[in-house]
Amino acid sequence: MDNTPKPQESLALYVKRIRTSLGISQTELALIAGIHLQSLGKIERAMTTKLNSKSQRGLAYALQIPSEYLDAAVRGTPIGASDSLKFCPDCWQPGTPPEEIWLLVRSQCCFLCGTRLRNSCANCNEPITSLKFRFCPYCGKTYKESNDSESQTKPPKKN
Repeated sequence: MDNTPKPQESLALYVKRIRTSLGISQTELALIAGIHLQSLGKIERAMTTKLNSKSQRGLAYALQIPSEYLDAAVRGTPIGASDSLKFCPDCWQPGTPPEEIWLLVRSQCCFLCGTRLRNSCANCNEPITSLKFRFCPYCGKTYKESNDSESQTKPPKKN
């Protein structure tokens, strides 16, 4: 599924397209995103063309997309190849949304531990399109290595 906004696709059409491709209702999306159902209805009917930061974060999480995708849909600009879902292989907990700062275009390393952010599967190098699940849909490997394999590949930390 291509979850990037299409050129000249409005925010209303983009949100509705992603919501329907995920197979969730407006009510479910509003609940997951933490926004009012009427607000979501206004967004999908193009009565609201801008998003506040709370709504944007909630919708990005619920739709399993980076918030930059919603920004692009609001502005009507295309997404570059560098805009992608990124996470820290050390700090990210599977099944949780990534930290907002990891998703910024300029973010290259984790702000918590300094580890280089990952935007593709370490095994097959396919881009990561959702962190809802902990496994790569292409090769089946986990996005986050177990602590045992990490301790074997990293030198011990010095105090």
